[in-house]
Amino acid sequence: MPKGTIEHANLTVSDIERSSELFQKLLGWHQRWRGAAMDGGETIHVGTDHAYLALYTDRQPHDRFEKGAPLNHVGFQVDDLDAAEGVVIEAGLEPFGHGDYEPGRRFYFFDWDGIEFEVVSYA
Repeated sequence: MPKGTIEHANLTVSDIERSSELFQKLLGWHQRWRGAAMDGGETIHVGTDHAYLALYTDRQPHDRFEKGAPLNHVGFQVDDLDAAEGVVIEAGLEPFGHGDYEPGRRFYFFDWDGIEFEVVSYA
């Protein structure tokens, strides 16, 4: 049976610079690639050497999906949950849904485009 892992996710955001900066600070990631995208848009790939988020913008207005349709949230694992929460707050975003249950502690936040993220630590 094949085995796999998530290699990337592609998210449409309103400001790729702002989102890229957030994930670099929050997760210790780096910009892997940047360039033109289809429909005159622009993309930044931000992540590790093995996985990344493709942050895409085409500068065209889009209908927004309701929360959970089609995506519930994207989860990140960090080694220091308190420091990660500080980065989110410093970015002007509001953490919520704090939980401390097996297998780890967590919180959630919405970015500027209404995308929900979960940040968890198993430390």
